Amino acid sequence: MKISVLGAGGWGTTLAILLHYNGHDVTLREYKKDYAKILDKTRKNDAYLPGIKIPKEIKITHDLEEAAADKKMIVLAVPSQFLRSVVKKISYSTIKNSILVSVAKGIENNSMLTMSQMLKDVFPSIDNGQIGVISGPSHAEEVSKKIPTAVVAASSNIETSKSVQVACMTAYFRVYSSLDIVGVELGGAFKNVIAIGAGIVDGVKFGDNTKAAIMTRGIAEISRLGEAMGAQPDTFAGLSGMGDLIVTCMSRHSRNRYVGEQVGSGKKLKEVLKSMQMIAEGVETSRSVTQLSKKHNVETPIADEVYKILFENKDPVKATTDLMTRDMKKE
Repeated sequence: MKISVLGAGGWGTTLAILLHYNGHDVTLREYKKDYAKILDKTRKNDAYLPGIKIPKEIKITHDLEEAAADKKMIVLAVPSQFLRSVVKKISYSTIKNSILVSVAKGIENNSMLTMSQMLKDVFPSIDNGQIGVISGPSHAEEVSKKIPTAVVAASSNIETSKSVQVACMTAYFRVYSSLDIVGVELGGAFKNVIAIGAGIVDGVKFGDNTKAAIMTRGIAEISRLGEAMGAQPDTFAGLSGMGDLIVTCMSRHSRNRYVGEQVGSGKKLKEVLKSMQMIAEGVETSRSVTQLSKKHNVETPIADEVYKILFENKDPVKATTDLMTRDMKKE
């Protein structure tokens, strides 16, 4: 199968390599022209995935139309807040027969759209069944080293989710299929906000009890909002819900947890983000989650406090105290 991966960050590069070794004809698109030339020449992505060799058979290009043309499947590995600007440059005639697979874990600011909804907004004529997503606990640093990993591929069309499943499944990368595209996307995006909260717990130097409470009550918030948006409750007990939440809140590879830890230790958000090579999706997604919770009239107290810490300079200890002293509830 001819497959293109748009976005040569760590995850995009990892998926391109995985798909190549699965027997597919793979093109990898890097948006910086000079860096695309470096990738093509050196076959190394030292900026985002050090130590991993890119096979010479993978075509690397800067040309977006060339990358997207004549592909059965296009994997969109672009950060959520930039994905619209990228796909808008592709003509509908180029992708009208392709399966579009988003692997970004975020919700677009202002529009409050998930990535699948945003793709439908950009390409109104595309069939919903041509759009899929992949989510789950899957750090590129581990998948690229063939460490056993499980994820979920979702689409409103079961044949599309199965096509993605078959394309990506390997002995070390297990893919489950799902029809709950809204739940899978929301779980993958919202957990990044909760992971920032877990990092704040680390930065303030609270403890395991506090982090366990953040994670457990965090999944309750994700589930409440998800159900209000039409998702299936069971999804949030799965890989794109609890599974992704655990790894993102706990892992040393987690950019969102790292941001929270740095902010919790007293650093300013702008300072932290400026020092990072890669993007922490949860920062901007916290804006969208706050908007979505108000739109659907759903309580998301942890996400609300994370937003206030990030964008209103609220003291993390005060935020924790406010969470702990809210009105008594039943679980």
